[in-house]
Amino acid sequence: MSLAPYIHAMGRGPGRARSLTRDEARDAMGQILRGEAAPEAVGALLMLMRYRGESAAEIAGFAEAIRETVPGWTGPTPALDWPSYAAGRSRGLPWFLLSARLVAMAGEPVLLHGWNSHQSPVASVRDALAGAGIAVAREMQDAAALLERDKIAYLPLENFAPRALDLLRLREVLGLRSAINTVLRVLNPGGARASVQGVFHPPYRELQADACALLGLEAMTVIKGGGGEFERHPGKDIALFGLRSGQAWTAQAPERLDVTRRLADETPDPADLGRLWSGEIDDPFATEIVLGTAELALDTAGIAQPRARAADLWARRHSARAA
Repeated sequence: MSLAPYIHAMGRGPGRARSLTRDEARDAMGQILRGEAAPEAVGALLMLMRYRGESAAEIAGFAEAIRETVPGWTGPTPALDWPSYAAGRSRGLPWFLLSARLVAMAGEPVLLHGWNSHQSPVASVRDALAGAGIAVAREMQDAAALLERDKIAYLPLENFAPRALDLLRLREVLGLRSAINTVLRVLNPGGARASVQGVFHPPYRELQADACALLGLEAMTVIKGGGGEFERHPGKDIALFGLRSGQAWTAQAPERLDVTRRLADETPDPADLGRLWSGEIDDPFATEIVLGTAELALDTAGIAQPRARAADLWARRHSARAA
């Protein structure tokens, strides 16, 4: 078997081309991950899919194939899967990391995972993890142990799915994003029952929600967030898409502040996350980013009165321990 039949199916021309089925996509990705496909064929497949548009079945099939190569999860099942794969070229500090920490304080284990290749080193997610008080896992078992201890962990993509990272980095060769960017957002390596996801391009909201439904996720919220991350801008109405009880769901989150400020700062300092958490600095805009994002995440995890819960957790963050 080769990728040729799948490339042929997608590239036959107007009126004759078609998307791959879920089984076909799973088989194609399996060949790629096993090193059975020529590099030229891999590029052709991904770029045809980019040109035609990805389908939910293709994304689900790709995700299932990658999951088969990921080490099994042993330990407490995360309550919330939080992927972080945005390029980050149009955002400032990743305040959403503090939102994830609030969810963990509520007793809902959070598994963050990601790769942020194009992000400025000054404001990268990974540089900000220490200030946010989030430990980095060396591999899957370490992530499970950190969830047991801290209720939160960050798992780098290269530490659990290095071949998927190779495919993601084809962007540097091809010059365009590929379906892999979407697949990693729905991968859910820890098997969480709920997920929060960000997108930069709005059409991907429905695509990711539909793929998650095929993959059996019960609850999921996806937004057009800061720089493509799951991060709510407090000065904007936010359209919410996703799943509740496995069914398609939409809602609207109203603006919280009457501001026109951008998320990006001129001179972002990752240490500011720790300073905001400790109370050393007072930034109402950043605080509302944290609270608003935590509210959406808590709601996705099934927590009642999520806004009040986020505010309460924030008020006692210095003394409370994760449940």
